[in-house]
Amino acid sequence: MRLLDRYLLRELLAPLAYCLAGFLIFWMAFDILDELGALQKLQLRFHDVLEYYVVKTPEFLVTVTPIALLLALLYTLTNLARHNEVTAIRAAGVSLFRIALPYLLVGLGLSLAVFAVNELWVPRSHERAQEIRDRYQANRPSAARKEWAQNLGFVSGGGARNWLIQSFHLKTYDMFGAHVEWRSTDGVPHVLNADRARWITNSWVFTNVSITINPAGVDGLPVSLHHSTLVVPEFTETPAQIRSEIKMNRLDSMKEVIKAQLSVREILDYLRLHPDGTSKQSKLETMLHGRLASPWTCLVVVLIALPFGAASGRRNVFAGVASSIVICFVYFVLSHTALALGSYGYVAGWLAAWSPNTLFGTAGIVMTLRVR
Repeated sequence: MRLLDRYLLRELLAPLAYCLAGFLIFWMAFDILDELGALQKLQLRFHDVLEYYVVKTPEFLVTVTPIALLLALLYTLTNLARHNEVTAIRAAGVSLFRIALPYLLVGLGLSLAVFAVNELWVPRSHERAQEIRDRYQANRPSAARKEWAQNLGFVSGGGARNWLIQSFHLKTYDMFGAHVEWRSTDGVPHVLNADRARWITNSWVFTNVSITINPAGVDGLPVSLHHSTLVVPEFTETPAQIRSEIKMNRLDSMKEVIKAQLSVREILDYLRLHPDGTSKQSKLETMLHGRLASPWTCLVVVLIALPFGAASGRRNVFAGVASSIVICFVYFVLSHTALALGSYGYVAGWLAAWSPNTLFGTAGIVMTLRVR
């Protein structure tokens, strides 16, 4: 079977490369036409625009890869079916799913690659692209100022700790003017004030610390303790979680949340800081499952392409193109509708994100089993 697998892969890889390059160029051209006026108003020069779209390439790749794979698969399978190659292979006792095994492995590999790009590169590339857009703005904050978050406040640990931070450095994680209110395990209120804090060996190390303990009871007098340095192990808030809090605080609408291209890790960090839920809970849960589900579209399109492309009969190759357009349109309409319903709390986030893949994948398997 290795010879057959190599042949089937060779038949797919060339159309896949052409489709991927073509869709990437088309998507960039469409985005340029849409953004050109705004980029000109931002006074970006030719080399800035070129750098901007180089930086945004990972985001485009994540979008066009499933579409390119679907079109390439439909073209390849339709072409094989036209020349009765699929019929001949199946006549030799090879099942359609065995024929599709190399294509399923390609879909699995692309799904993992899309997830990695979406998680590791897309959030950074989006931030870098925004920096390029603001490069020549007279009122933009300086680079040093953008590295600091000012007057940050949040509640974490299920409401157990209330943090107020005057300044927080987004790269070194230095914290100035820290104020933390919490209750100990026996319910005694504590208030910590520190001039500075640093993240060292998975713990916050506070400098020049004053802790006020307010014991219960009418006769209880506050107790003040002073430390030059202090480590508080029960403060489980990590720098990554605080960064996610800062990033989330800057997003006021769902449109901004989507444009921010949050990674799975950033969403999880934010949800860990707010275990009792937030006003963005349904939106974030839908986005979390959406980020997990969307890469597997590459595997789902293989299941969808099999019955449409490998059915017996002499058909026009362009039937594959028409089929791919219709399938993509239906899938994206269903996907965006489901995500919108999940974002506004009409359905559970996991159901909204995974239902399109589940529906199309199941339909592909059922239709493949009926192919003669």
